[in-house]
Amino acid sequence: MTVNNTRKVTIAAIADLAGVSVPTVSRVVNGRSDVAVHTRERVEELLTRHGYRRRAAPARASSGLIDLVFNDLDSPWAVEIIRGVEDVAHAAGVGAVVSAIHRRSSSAREWLDGLRQRGTEGVIFVNSMVVSPLRAGLRRLNIPVVLVDADGVPQPDTSTIGAANWEGGLRATEYLLGLGHRRIGFISGPPHLMCSRARMDGYRAALDAAGLPVDDALVHQGDFYHESGFAAGTRLLGLADPPTAIFAGCDQMALGVYEAVRRRGLRVGDDVSVVGFDDLPEVRWCSPPLTTVRQPLAEMGMLAARTVLRLAQGEPVESRRIELATELVVRDSARPPRDR
Repeated sequence: MTVNNTRKVTIAAIADLAGVSVPTVSRVVNGRSDVAVHTRERVEELLTRHGYRRRAAPARASSGLIDLVFNDLDSPWAVEIIRGVEDVAHAAGVGAVVSAIHRRSSSAREWLDGLRQRGTEGVIFVNSMVVSPLRAGLRRLNIPVVLVDADGVPQPDTSTIGAANWEGGLRATEYLLGLGHRRIGFISGPPHLMCSRARMDGYRAALDAAGLPVDDALVHQGDFYHESGFAAGTRLLGLADPPTAIFAGCDQMALGVYEAVRRRGLRVGDDVSVVGFDDLPEVRWCSPPLTTVRQPLAEMGMLAARTVLRLAQGEPVESRRIELATELVVRDSARPPRDR
């Protein structure tokens, strides 16, 4: 049997395709847990493939909650996003539930079951991959979703909030070139993140515009944490012809580079210039204060919260893709290179 996609897909048609009863499909659609795992997966796959849409549900009573989901929470970067979301949530009279489901052993389905039981106005995913079962479950529960710094290419109908990462990578590298640096190291973030790839592309574009080739020996991958910045910085400074400047794809990795510089008996700014990305609150207090690209993290959180609340109320949003400007913040960690 095939489903005619020109007509509305029915639960009965899906049940026939799956070889199960109509009540079984109904239980899957409504997020019930009393369905065998293999049966649920088969039905969910068919629902997604044939574009099943639930009938418009009556307006939900407000749960008074926004869910904010991170890949990790052990970062000052996450704190800035939370601060922005909480500001908007407080003003709207709703609470924010913060979690990091990808570090738990529980499955996405268990998280969805908990979400269904307590209710939510909407979910904001930050740097998190919204896998197909999770996406399908949220759609069936009629829960709006907003992505901040999407992990991979988002679905066309999903609202996303991001920053001008390519522009930021370009400006940071151009600034170092303008100081006279020609050997500029780069430490990227995780390659699966769109923001990481965009910052690297900006770095490459600036070098290309200056007529300089990209030296693969000067490009190292990190993971947005201090330790990877320290490790990559140590490798870069250990080269026979080390870079005179290092652009780290985030502030935490830049601070890791600070330690690598110190352990080689060198000084940031005087011997090796360092530039970061984020403008976290603490980087203005390190020695020397860090030159970095500011991305408006709190503002990104605020906009994500406003967007998810509008979607929860059935209100239109101005754009599905919003990109906020970045800005180079010049301090003392980047100076003209010393003659060698």
